[in-house]
Amino acid sequence: MSIFKGTRSIDGVRVTVDGQSLDHVLHIRTYGSGFFEWSYEGDEPMQLSLAILNEYYGDQQKALSMTERFMKEIVANFDNDWELTSEDIRSALLHMHPMPTDISAR
Repeated sequence: MSIFKGTRSIDGVRVTVDGQSLDHVLHIRTYGSGFFEWSYEGDEPMQLSLAILNEYYGDQQKALSMTERFMKEIVANFDNDWELTSEDIRSALLHMHPMPTDISAR
């Protein structure tokens, strides 16, 4: 099970998956500046949403298809510091899309 963590400090934001920096996936799509942010709806939270979902699914198209909704319902509601497991993501996706066809991680 993967663990995603985000922290905000005076030095900026840091997002990891299993202790390693999460790829910004700019090669898939760049929203706004391409940086990560959370706790509001906007371009930088969209970038974070895409990166999390791409890591979770291992599939760019699946990630892109759920990016906006995941951003609005999950990423926009993160606290300053947050933690999300792959099981949390699966549960959130099931809640957003009750049909379990496209929610499985790679």
